[in-house]
Amino acid sequence: METCLAHTAIHVGPAGWSYADWVGPLYPPGRKIDGLLTIARYFDCVELNSSFYRTPSPQLVRSWAERIADMSGFTFTVKILQRFTHERAGTADEARRFIHAFDPLLSRNAIGGFLLQFPWSFRDSSENRSLLAGLGRWFDEFPTAVELRHGSWNAPSTEALLKECNFAFCNIDQPAVGASMPPTEIVTDRRLGYIRLHGRNRADWARSGAGRDERYNYLYREEEMEEWRQRAVRIAAKSDALYIVTNNHFRAQALVNAFQMKYLLSRERQRMPDALVNAYPSLRNIAIEPPGQEALF
Repeated sequence: METCLAHTAIHVGPAGWSYADWVGPLYPPGRKIDGLLTIARYFDCVELNSSFYRTPSPQLVRSWAERIADMSGFTFTVKILQRFTHERAGTADEARRFIHAFDPLLSRNAIGGFLLQFPWSFRDSSENRSLLAGLGRWFDEFPTAVELRHGSWNAPSTEALLKECNFAFCNIDQPAVGASMPPTEIVTDRRLGYIRLHGRNRADWARSGAGRDERYNYLYREEEMEEWRQRAVRIAAKSDALYIVTNNHFRAQALVNAFQMKYLLSRERQRMPDALVNAYPSLRNIAIEPPGQEALF
């Protein structure tokens, strides 16, 4: 499932797998389906989002490790607790405990990297640079990417800081609202290239009262995905591994665009579930099997 460009492994997958609105366009109504195994059947990575809100229990991490044990090459990327990025209240000991909560996956080489995602309100300042430097001392054991959404960080000095911290730069696509970080193709730690695609729903991204689903309700057009394919190729040329994560999750649109990205990178038709092809008929142009051949169960 892994796409290789020269000597760089390019991994493509969605952010998360458990969404109520995926019932219908992906998961069959009234049937209990293992969402993680569904993703692992078609992609070679997934970004773990629940870890942003709470550290998973040892039993849950072992369950993930056991469920993907036969999925050769499947890896997770892990979003770090918001306590460190949004609350800015974590400690070195908490960071160590969080990382090693994932030992069952780390021992299988099933984690490609970690992610510190900062909010748009996190702007370039001496205080925030000191915070990043401190986190760099706590999260330097494994490759860790930093997502900076505010455009004030779009400067060579940011790249220099992240290199000093052994942090990877997370290149993002987000709605162009205010002083937002624009699309980039920056690599600051050769071990890890990272791309996150949030969609371009400008109307709801910063609208007061807009919910999560509204903000991430966007389906990229093929020409928009091609723009990112070109950036991905250039990022991969400077990285040992590149992760491309689609986060426009509403109604499984992240999967549509992830399949499109896999196709654009490989130019090989993709095996994909019937339900998704039926929900998004344009996928027939890149699907291997016609509807009726690829069910989830």
